[in-house]
Amino acid sequence: MGIKILGTGSALPEKVVTNFDLMKTMDTSDEWIRERTGIGARHVVTGSFDTETTLGTNAARRAIEAAGLLACDIDLILVATCTADDRLPCVACKIQAALGAGQAAAFDINAACAGFLIGLSVAEGYLSSGAFANVLVVGTETVSKIIDWSDRGSAILFGDGAGACVVTRSDSAFTFALGADGEGGDALRCSHNSTVTMDGQAVYRFATRTVPKVINEVLAKAGMKASEVDKYVLHQANMRIIGSIAKGLKEPIEKFPTNIENVGNMSSASIPVLLDELVRDGKIVAGEKIVLAGFGAGLTYGACVMEY
Repeated sequence: MGIKILGTGSALPEKVVTNFDLMKTMDTSDEWIRERTGIGARHVVTGSFDTETTLGTNAARRAIEAAGLLACDIDLILVATCTADDRLPCVACKIQAALGAGQAAAFDINAACAGFLIGLSVAEGYLSSGAFANVLVVGTETVSKIIDWSDRGSAILFGDGAGACVVTRSDSAFTFALGADGEGGDALRCSHNSTVTMDGQAVYRFATRTVPKVINEVLAKAGMKASEVDKYVLHQANMRIIGSIAKGLKEPIEKFPTNIENVGNMSSASIPVLLDELVRDGKIVAGEKIVLAGFGAGLTYGACVMEY
């Protein structure tokens, strides 16, 4: 037994911070940021109304609607986030309450930028076991809250947002390959009540080395060749990283859609937001072979191949 995606959704804060806005507070330029990252703008939360819970709830509602279901049809809610406002209760329980899905089990997953992908793998396990029928997987982040906005090395990279999907049992197979490099974890960290610190070169080397490897691993598990993949939906961390991964796989860059130009790196929300945009724009259609791949703090990584 396999799984399939019934519906997708996403939500972004209204406020947009462009590279030109950042130029007012730090020594940088639009050209410098675009050349190194491919990012031109990012959405950020404002005030107390925009939170990872409100963003995640809005994305979840859209995914449930797209799936043709009601909140009462959801059996399990999995939320990937590393920017929860509170230690307790978890974001998944807050979203459960906001949706009115009191019948659903709910818990969070903290695997940073690979969190949504890992959430999908957890959903696949529960669905395949028969424990649940419909699982809501959400990636929601407010990374702007843990960024030092005077630090040019990190402030230019990140944005806020949420993406979600509803998955159910099906004959379609999802194949996963997951891993972690805990010894490299200090390359990207955020202690309690502090801001993100990152060794950009170490993260770059990790991503460009590890992601092609795990994608090839998951394709081998699925009995597929890279050339058979229609689209690679990758974590949106940096355009240079995406280009290097495409080169490592010897695949045309046209197979690697992006939205990093307008939203930046949204950690666990990056993959589901991009996936939702592609589905709603008709750029991913039923029957296409899709690879999802993510990497992030931990250091965590993983890939999934599926037929949409």
